[in-house]
Amino acid sequence: MLADTHFQFPGQISKYSGKVRDVYNINNELMVIVASDRISAFDHILPRPIPYKGQVLNQTAAHFFEAVKGEIPSHVISVPDPNVTIGLYCKPFPVEVVIRAYLAGHAWRVYRDGGREICGVTLPDGLKQSDRLPEPIITPATKSTIGHDEDISEADILRSGLIDEEDWARIRHYALQLFQRGTEMAARQGLILVDTKYEFGTHNEDVYLIDEIHTPDSSRYFYAEGYEERQARGEAQKQLSKEFVREWLMQNDFQGLDGQQMPVMPDDFLHQVTDRYIELYEKVTGKSFVKGGLENIEERIYENVMAEIG
Repeated sequence: MLADTHFQFPGQISKYSGKVRDVYNINNELMVIVASDRISAFDHILPRPIPYKGQVLNQTAAHFFEAVKGEIPSHVISVPDPNVTIGLYCKPFPVEVVIRAYLAGHAWRVYRDGGREICGVTLPDGLKQSDRLPEPIITPATKSTIGHDEDISEADILRSGLIDEEDWARIRHYALQLFQRGTEMAARQGLILVDTKYEFGTHNEDVYLIDEIHTPDSSRYFYAEGYEERQARGEAQKQLSKEFVREWLMQNDFQGLDGQQMPVMPDDFLHQVTDRYIELYEKVTGKSFVKGGLENIEERIYENVMAEIG
């Protein structure tokens, strides 16, 4: 498993470790982005990595980046290894763009507890968990490397100067276009794209799509078949996402709050998580998942990256 990486590539200026990815800056020109097997929930990294999770994330994102190539500018240059994407060096905007088409996850918990506004968007009364919203809504969040991301309205993004008006207009347009494309691609696979998040950055003052798109870490999917019947009966929706990991944590009294102890996944649940990630990859992309192997992963990655960047 790939819990952490410690590469030293030619021209490497710095390394940044996020919750899941290790990002190597090469001469302020390229980023070598390594998807580890770390898993996070409630903005905390769990103690045990998930076998093949990094490969699932990287190859799922690569599938969707390829699908929008030529339509929306992205940082992706190549995918030289199952766990690696090489991209343009971009300065990320400090805001995640979250789009929701259904009332689920964080939005549902706010609504269930009486909230009728999220990120400046007013939600109608009378909705049930997993109901479709009247139209997709944008509910941004400020990015945090430690602690919790915080909801923020579009108005506050502009008012605070986090992103200027011209860049935000472009980001908003790209995000809605991506969500529409992701929705169409999911429908062809018998899935409903419930919600997702996108990240953007700048390179030479141009806006680029970065990070990941439509992966199990960034997105939630329902199975389309039986959706209406389950809603009518008030049953939980059958879904593909890492929400089941959050639910397991909540059942074990952890939501990332002060004083709470992070539980450690037992082996059987760890394997369930791997199986669910692989299931999502195959269901979402329509491709068979070919395991890259768990032995000598770092050696393989280094050789593949060096063959690409010299």
